[in-house]
Amino acid sequence: MQPQDTKQDTKRRQGKGGDAPEEKKGGVRFSDAFPASVEEIIGRTGTRGEAIQVRCKVLTGRDANKILRRNVKGPVQLGDVLMLRETEIEARQLNKGGRGAGM
Repeated sequence: MQPQDTKQDTKRRQGKGGDAPEEKKGGVRFSDAFPASVEEIIGRTGTRGEAIQVRCKVLTGRDANKILRRNVKGPVQLGDVLMLRETEIEARQLNKGGRGAGM
């Protein structure tokens, strides 16, 4: 005589499709990104100067060899490679004004 299955046992068994491939759990998925090389450092931007505006050249992808103006947070130098999630939007041009430049 076989013991009776409880509802939990039945659900557990149904959830494990024998033919379906198992999915990896806990894996990290990264979004697609395109490498871009820093060609020129334009200057600091942001209310406290926390970002650096750079001109970078996209190395691969649909917009390969396109030169973009981007804002970068953190240390950056010429020749660094940035990984851009998108290559269509460009940062606003940095105005050369500053504190006390108006009068």
